[in-house]
Amino acid sequence: MADIDNPNLTVVIVEDQEITRVGLKVILEATYGLTIVGLAKDGEEAVAMVLEKLPSVTLMDIGLPILNGIEATRKIKSEDPTRRIIMLTSHDDDRHVFAALAAGADGYCLKEAPAQQLVLAIKAVNEGAAWLDPGIASRVLRAIANGGKEKEGCDKASLPPSSLSTRELDVLRLVVDGRTNQEIAEKLVLSVETVKTHMRHIMEKLAVSDRTQAAVKAMRDGLV
Repeated sequence: MADIDNPNLTVVIVEDQEITRVGLKVILEATYGLTIVGLAKDGEEAVAMVLEKLPSVTLMDIGLPILNGIEATRKIKSEDPTRRIIMLTSHDDDRHVFAALAAGADGYCLKEAPAQQLVLAIKAVNEGAAWLDPGIASRVLRAIANGGKEKEGCDKASLPPSSLSTRELDVLRLVVDGRTNQEIAEKLVLSVETVKTHMRHIMEKLAVSDRTQAAVKAMRDGLV
């Protein structure tokens, strides 16, 4: 039985290894009912394909020929910021994670993750949420918490205080966890409209333009 109940959800897969590329297509179509509208083998082809096909979500590898996945993501987002992109890669180091998200990626999922988890990531990103592989999210947050004191010889107490309210921080933590507005509303016992209002205030205070950038800044600055 397919886990995707949205027949309009379409996907482009960008992967230089043919076996992986075709294998993903077969699994996502046959098992989960996703509609794969394109397969690209390098970053340059990916940019052209995504801007032509306009998929709901693009699965983007990082280690691509001609143009790497981070640069391809940056080019796509500069042309069409509404495109939703998940980095699907074996790179799990913080440098690649932050570089990908800074380029505009809406999610980051490891290739060794179960297919069901990838599908959840696709659904979440399509619905407007940011998604980080759980293993990456927890490690990056720990690194910020433990390493912030060592940065530039200062401790966390000397960092500029956040202007976010307690409730806004609650919402931001759930955004970092990859929750949708509906899920955040249910978790915090709020209306969806109230969550949207909090998100608008959060983005204004953090000087970012979307929830993914808010999640990245929250992790980088140790806000959550």
